[in-house]
Amino acid sequence: MATTPYPQSYYAASANPVPPRPALQGEVETDVCIIGAGYTGLSSALFLLENGFKVSIVEAAKVGFGASGRNGGQIVNSYSRDIDVIERTVGPKEAQLLGKMAFEGGRIIRERVAKYNIQCDLKDGGVFAALTSKQMGHLESQKRLWERFGHTQLELMDQKRIREVVACDSYVGGMLDMSGGHIHPLNLALGEAAAVESLGGIIYEQTPAIRIERGANPVVHTPQGKVRAKFIIVAGNAYLGNLVPELAAKSMPCGTQVITTEPLGEELARTLLPQDYCVEDCNYLLDYYRLTGDKRLIFGGGVVYGARDPANIEAIIRPKMLKAFPQLKDVKIDFAWTGNFLLTLSRLPQVGRIGDNIYYSQGCSGHGVTYTHLAGKVLAEALRGQAERFDAFAGLPHYPFPGGQMLRVPFSALGAWYYSLRDRLGF
Repeated sequence: MATTPYPQSYYAASANPVPPRPALQGEVETDVCIIGAGYTGLSSALFLLENGFKVSIVEAAKVGFGASGRNGGQIVNSYSRDIDVIERTVGPKEAQLLGKMAFEGGRIIRERVAKYNIQCDLKDGGVFAALTSKQMGHLESQKRLWERFGHTQLELMDQKRIREVVACDSYVGGMLDMSGGHIHPLNLALGEAAAVESLGGIIYEQTPAIRIERGANPVVHTPQGKVRAKFIIVAGNAYLGNLVPELAAKSMPCGTQVITTEPLGEELARTLLPQDYCVEDCNYLLDYYRLTGDKRLIFGGGVVYGARDPANIEAIIRPKMLKAFPQLKDVKIDFAWTGNFLLTLSRLPQVGRIGDNIYYSQGCSGHGVTYTHLAGKVLAEALRGQAERFDAFAGLPHYPFPGGQMLRVPFSALGAWYYSLRDRLGF
């Protein structure tokens, strides 16, 4: 059987050593079968195992193969659409619980890293960088909003202050969130997988789910075996394909591109980001960057709707990097890759249950590092019969993309072009 390796990313090249994990052969029984060994699946598994469930994970490729092992590695709070948007959508009462959860994912990550001694280059501090006075005004409103929900580790920065933490002349100001931060995302996933196995969970790699047999005792079928379970958690996100057609109809895989420089050395790295914070700007199609543990610059940005792999990623992202840091014009790019995330029309995650025993969470819409860790806890609570927080997410309205799957890419690209034009013109 053919195996699927990691993409040729910086993360794969610098991953911590892990044991081989065989594919599923034959039939097994478990309490919960999780489809996908990314953050959602791994977080769910850990919370379930800690509460006495028997858990098996089937992964089509390798742990963290998808967005969990390819993303920018930034711990960013809240959701892709913030709490004020949720309030306007479902009302203040329903939004209250979702607002309280908006800052929990980062705490879960830090708890996991500490409890299981996960080596993933965890650093504190994340910067939202404003390119215009309008964006700065939005950050001022965002600070008030987040503080209303109890999040207080925030500092507004004027132009002088932001240049103390980011050596870029483009920003008029920003906001520092000290509960934000950054990690080596693949090593976080690998550490969480090791924690799952230390608690008795089983992970089968190179084991795609090819069919779900629904019913009172659902079965996940794989190429060379099957898993009989009491519950199934679908956690494939942008790499799920059409395994569950009703989920594919309301979401769209999208690609984002990332490059990594050669090692910059301590002195140059410190001039770029003196406090080693991560940064994202406030544009609709935002750029994001940070330093790695070995003092490279990781820089990402842009969206490819429909998740096509561009022919030359460096040609797309390097000009963005040089616009922020022209002093890197002679620096070599060692790695360039694409990672897919799952977009929903509302930009809010889709959470729910199919029948009585198939649960799912998907559609982080580019904001998944923290949300997926929260989602694992919420899903585990629901399986234990504590569904209040699960129901809060499940109650969010979701809609198919206009024009269906055939037209969702051009319509989304047109919308992104419009908002990007507004960013450039300062509207």
